[in-house]
Amino acid sequence: MTSVHSQTAAPADLDLSGRRALVTGGAGGIGLACAERLAAAGARVTIVDVRGGPAREAAERLGGTARVADLADPGQLDALARDCDVDIIVNNAGIQHVAPLQEFPPETFTAIMRIMVEAPFRLVRAALPGMYERGWGRVVNISSVHGLRASPYKAAYVAAKHALEGLSKVIALEGAPHGVTSNCVCPAYVRTPLVEGQIADQARVHGLSPEAVTTEVMLARTAIKRLIEPAEVAETVAFLCAPRAAMITGASITLDGGWTAH
Repeated sequence: MTSVHSQTAAPADLDLSGRRALVTGGAGGIGLACAERLAAAGARVTIVDVRGGPAREAAERLGGTARVADLADPGQLDALARDCDVDIIVNNAGIQHVAPLQEFPPETFTAIMRIMVEAPFRLVRAALPGMYERGWGRVVNISSVHGLRASPYKAAYVAAKHALEGLSKVIALEGAPHGVTSNCVCPAYVRTPLVEGQIADQARVHGLSPEAVTTEVMLARTAIKRLIEPAEVAETVAFLCAPRAAMITGASITLDGGWTAH
């Protein structure tokens, strides 16, 4: 099977040959786009996902490795962390649940926090000693505009993304003397299966059609009236791994079509 390395030439200022990258939630959506982009730049990518078939298929296509893990399971997360000696971590995995606070299931809140906050903490904690020893590391956290702004009915997601923003800044401050940067990428709504599920959830909550949810709810606060493509997020992730981004750390980079300009 042809590797993506031979299909896409890496830009001269983004040569990640010899670097090892780990992408959580890497079997689809933003995560897959990030895995493809980093592999195209020469990195050997480990794709972590709860979906074994798509993870293995993507890893084979990209010349990488698949790790099947449910990040909400402490045992599986510990096993993954024990092997997390990589140069680049893209913390992308996430789930969503839409419900009013008084109806929000506590167990779902706990699972979302574990996947989107505790997992990044544990994986970075495990990888930092090796990054420090080599004097180079990149942590890129796929946050969200909801890491900077709130929306109703998304208590766990908003809380988790805000927590991820804070964790990223601490990693940036501690990693700076060792050549490790940590940043958040904060997209608005991206064209992914997760967002398609959100459209259905929001349609139910608001009593609207899916089309009306997209235009009247999701894009209501953006100046650019379209969904973001996963590849656009992946390009920002790749930029943060490039030498020219070495002074960018502790930052939150928005791809929100003007949402936070209000």
